[in-house]
Amino acid sequence: MNQGLHDVSGTGLPWHAAQPLPPRVPAQSGAAGVRERAAGTSAVRGEHTHSEPPLPRPRAVVQRASVRGQILDALRTALTTGELCPGEVYSAPVLGERFGVSATPVREAMQQLALEGAVEVVPNRGFRVVRRGARELAELAEVRALLEVPVLLRLAGTVAAARFAELRPLAEDTARAAASGCPARYAEADRAFHRALLALAGNEQLLRIAEDLHRRAQWPLVGTPPRQHRAVLLRDAAQHTALLDALASGDLDAVGELVAEHFAQRD
Repeated sequence: MNQGLHDVSGTGLPWHAAQPLPPRVPAQSGAAGVRERAAGTSAVRGEHTHSEPPLPRPRAVVQRASVRGQILDALRTALTTGELCPGEVYSAPVLGERFGVSATPVREAMQQLALEGAVEVVPNRGFRVVRRGARELAELAEVRALLEVPVLLRLAGTVAAARFAELRPLAEDTARAAASGCPARYAEADRAFHRALLALAGNEQLLRIAEDLHRRAQWPLVGTPPRQHRAVLLRDAAQHTALLDALASGDLDAVGELVAEHFAQRD
């Protein structure tokens, strides 16, 4: 297993605290006795009865969700950097051992990635990283343009220039990330910039769909030489500032051209 994957072994799960049994209820006869015995049995099993308020969920559930989220982030980073190789099959137990956690949160994270189209389930083996080609990238670029270009054109005519100026620090973050040459660092900064830009439209559903498409577009193509990454990232980052300038000035033609080129250039 590639040693570049992040280790989240410091997130162990606490044991569930044992709950005391309820006091014994004296046996009664007849229908009342049946009801009482049924209620007592439910309490022993840990089921709620009508006479007691529901208990809050144990903290361990929250922590488990946190572990699963950390594993999901680590796997997404590994996909972006190519550490999880397209076409290769990875099992949850092996990845769990690498991360220092059980197979369960890894399997749950992988199932989420399967829903996103990053991996596919291989019965009795694990999960295979999907091979992506230039056609899929072109299709994603087309869909992103159809979705986002009209929104950005509307923003150019309705949002004050000062609002776009507030996003310049995020554009500068993408430039620094591109200069580092780290695909995972750039991917995160790039998503943050585009998410903040689209957030000006005030449409939560748009943000969710655009985020999913954006993340898919960031997975590397099969056989892409690593030496090309930094040049592509630098060119991509430079367009963020140009796009903000075009939006602030209300230059609709420039906005449309920049966004279309921005989505299509990652090849």
